[in-house]
Amino acid sequence: MKKGDKVTLKIEKLVYEGAGLGKIDGIPVFVENTCPEDIVEAEITVLNKNFARAKVLEIKEPSPHRVKPFCPLHNACGGCGWQFIDYDFQLEQKRNIVEETVKKFTGREIEVKPVIKSPQTREYRSKVQYPVSQTKVSKRLLAGYYKKGTHELINVKFCPIQPNIVGKILAFAKETAQELGISGYNEKKHKGELRHIVIRYSKEKNECLVIFVVNDTKLSPKFKTLSEKFMKQFAHVKGCCINYNTAKSNVILSNDTRCIAGDKFYFEKIGDIEYKISANSFFQVNTGTAKNIFDTVKEIIETKFPKSTVLDAYSGVSSFGVYLKDSAEKIVSVEECKSASEDALENIKLNNAQNLEILNGDAKKIFENLINEGKSFDITLLDPPRKGCEKESLDFAAALTKKAIIYVSCNPATLARDIKYLEEKGFKAQFIQPFDMFCHSYHIESVCLLARL
Repeated sequence: MKKGDKVTLKIEKLVYEGAGLGKIDGIPVFVENTCPEDIVEAEITVLNKNFARAKVLEIKEPSPHRVKPFCPLHNACGGCGWQFIDYDFQLEQKRNIVEETVKKFTGREIEVKPVIKSPQTREYRSKVQYPVSQTKVSKRLLAGYYKKGTHELINVKFCPIQPNIVGKILAFAKETAQELGISGYNEKKHKGELRHIVIRYSKEKNECLVIFVVNDTKLSPKFKTLSEKFMKQFAHVKGCCINYNTAKSNVILSNDTRCIAGDKFYFEKIGDIEYKISANSFFQVNTGTAKNIFDTVKEIIETKFPKSTVLDAYSGVSSFGVYLKDSAEKIVSVEECKSASEDALENIKLNNAQNLEILNGDAKKIFENLINEGKSFDITLLDPPRKGCEKESLDFAAALTKKAIIYVSCNPATLARDIKYLEEKGFKAQFIQPFDMFCHSYHIESVCLLARL
């Protein structure tokens, strides 16, 4: 087998990051846009010693799990790549990915429960971040998602995984910004005014917060006018903000966000808990699945470790901390983002969470300070970003924890890596419960319970 060869193979399973896996003479071949049980003709595009990559030329026999994508831009847009696969089968594949990844890292089988499906599989996204560009000749503003694996922008007019109001807001933003002479961003030249349009939506309150990310350090009158037009046009828009970002990087939001019309925050409600969320503060994208995750963590604590003390790390607006206020004796939430910690303090007041304390700062440093103060907790709740936890943070977390660590993860690989490390520190994974946060994509959210031996 060599690069350029045409091969026929049967797809056995899906792997993390979305490709289908088949084998030729025992060599794994990863093929994008395929489904298990497809028989395809493909062309080898990459050949390494231990694996190959290929592109589909023809689907000779389609899998029985194939369905028609419900979005007309599915093949072009890189937003959600599994729409052509039956939803229940997607969940089976996600469970398998978690199970195999954890076994590969830890060398043992850990119970992985069936994936808890999303209450909504369409119109579920509560946050969208659209890059903006401009056509060379007509100067028409474009906003949408990048084609998978490229920086080629696909202009989005309708997206079925976001609420309808978000699409209307995006269309108005592009049209009105163009009328006002606002230029789109050119990534290669680092020129142009409008880099991104970020829309945050509260399903419970039916409110939106709109953030314009600009390649500037001062407010242009054009954006002031644009924001005023927004507030007049949409009763749903609670506020418009400007985020100043002149960095030559892929980071969407800088730390410099200012309100120019209405409010700099919005409110969301999950169960009986109300959250104040500012423009720069993290909050779960799928609130229906977020509730399922919160309820699972709450049940673990109430049934296995009632009235415990809880250290809640990487806590954002203290989404877990406030939700657990009636289930734990004392909760300390740790968050590095200043705006999120400020929101968390407001959320304590909103929900009368008097047993909740907020600490703002780097988790690793705060963990070390808590150890030096002689503190310990029954439960440590870790909800890190995709890169997982640093080893030193895990060392400190293990030292601080008397009974169990509950690890909330959005990346099976870093979850598996950190489980292995924590098991070396005297904990043992009891089970993993996956959730579908990002429907029709390869992304998987999981909750793992690790009990101290």
